[in-house]
Amino acid sequence: MTKKKPLEGIKVLELGNLVAAPYAGKILSEFGAEVIKVEEPTKGDPLRNWRVMHKDTSLWWYVQSRNKKSITVNMRDKNGQEIIKQIAEKVDVVLENFKPGTLEKWGLGLEELRKVNPDIIMTRVSGYGQTGPYKEKPGFGSVAEAIGGLRYLTGYPDLPPVRVGIALGDIVAGLYAVIGTLMAIYARDNSSNGKGQVVDVALYESVFSLLEGILPEYDMTGSVRERTGSTLPGIAPSNTYECADGNFLVIGGNGDKIFQRLMTAIGREDIAMDPVFSTNQGRADHVDFIDKVIEQWTKQHSLSEAQSKLDDVSVPVGPIYGIKEIVKDEQYLSREMLQEVSLPDGKKVLVPGIVPKLSETPGEIDWIGPKLGEHNEEIFKEYLNINHEKLHELKKNGVI
Repeated sequence: MTKKKPLEGIKVLELGNLVAAPYAGKILSEFGAEVIKVEEPTKGDPLRNWRVMHKDTSLWWYVQSRNKKSITVNMRDKNGQEIIKQIAEKVDVVLENFKPGTLEKWGLGLEELRKVNPDIIMTRVSGYGQTGPYKEKPGFGSVAEAIGGLRYLTGYPDLPPVRVGIALGDIVAGLYAVIGTLMAIYARDNSSNGKGQVVDVALYESVFSLLEGILPEYDMTGSVRERTGSTLPGIAPSNTYECADGNFLVIGGNGDKIFQRLMTAIGREDIAMDPVFSTNQGRADHVDFIDKVIEQWTKQHSLSEAQSKLDDVSVPVGPIYGIKEIVKDEQYLSREMLQEVSLPDGKKVLVPGIVPKLSETPGEIDWIGPKLGEHNEEIFKEYLNINHEKLHELKKNGVI
């Protein structure tokens, strides 16, 4: 018997493109929400054509749009705007990531949608949020990572800042969009007035929220955290170390007891028992010395040998995986994080599994990213009671 998903019954109208809002829609759909993705009629979401392609469709698209239902609507057209309003009347959430003011220009802003659905929850993702002097500036995740303070910290101190090789700013904002949406649903359904609200997610704020204690540290002491390469400032030892076979190992020995076990395992009981290194602050004050001692040991062992020895004494340790290593790893396999799906032409391909794991109401992959407009007839018939002839007319006139 198939277990019920936790968000079954929740209906989401996704108006966004590319990464941030659609990433949020992906997660909601994996856990049972009916996510109706609105796309421009001729080309659809630009993500359909990003990065590695298979048969004219991006492989990324099949992951990010799984479990969603694709409909096509020209939101610049008045008839298309009426269609959006009619669907919005029957959903719980509108999820969008246009530049602030765009939906208002099309007559699809918050006030217009509240006229047809007073209880609507509108989750809005943008570069700088819906208010403030920057609100009308275009905002991409890459810029948000810069202005949010993350790029300043990424890389080595003697080199220019670098980026992480994924759309990190967009993805973090997408996660906040999910969190905010679920909180808004809970608040609506557990209040006496059942009122919806706006979830306002700014890309730069999502990134800024990751910066640990950097703000109070600066405010109180004037200290500015700088780029430190592979280390974590003030936390020791936590670094990347080269092994005898040229591979690299990440070791996190920054707990007091863990550090003692680490030093004992590498034959440095003298350091393990030295009171100077018994606390993190003491170790942080001598981090260069400690890192040198650890790497002297790792360079005497292959990666597998060093990892095995540290695993045996419960020291957090692991190799630096690329995707080639990930697809072979027994932990990924045992947790169903590498799931095989079929593309439209029957070709099999691996896609990431579901996160998080729920014991009683787990999420799952029901289908991969849909064809453009694949669900037009289903959705328009269910939500608008439009027959086949009317659909043909709307398509002929460029509305859908």
